Amino acid sequence: MVEKKERFEEDPNTLISQFQITQQQLQNILVQKETLNINKMEIERALEELEKATDKTAYKITGNIMVTKPVAELKKELEDTKEAIDIRIKSLEKTEKRFTTQLKDLQEKLKKIIK
Repeated sequence: MVEKKERFEEDPNTLISQFQITQQQLQNILVQKETLNINKMEIERALEELEKATDKTAYKITGNIMVTKPVAELKKELEDTKEAIDIRIKSLEKTEKRFTTQLKDLQEKLKKIIK
């Protein structure tokens, strides 16, 4: 039973397929991470502007309308969202490392088979 599994894992077509799938998954992770980083930068800019605000209220776009909210409440919402984004980015970075390691392992296996 172990021999069949090893032969299956060493099959070049299977390894190539695994390599391509892992590459696609890594690419998806990188896109998600970049999107979250952009969102985080926008939140940081919004927080900076709220720090400069002299008014006690500011506007927030909710759906198709704009509503006024207290600056302190908006800051809290933005900081909570930023914290959630940071957690998600860390999670994606761990997944990115795992996929990168898998790709290196698959690449080494493919090199050995090709030789």
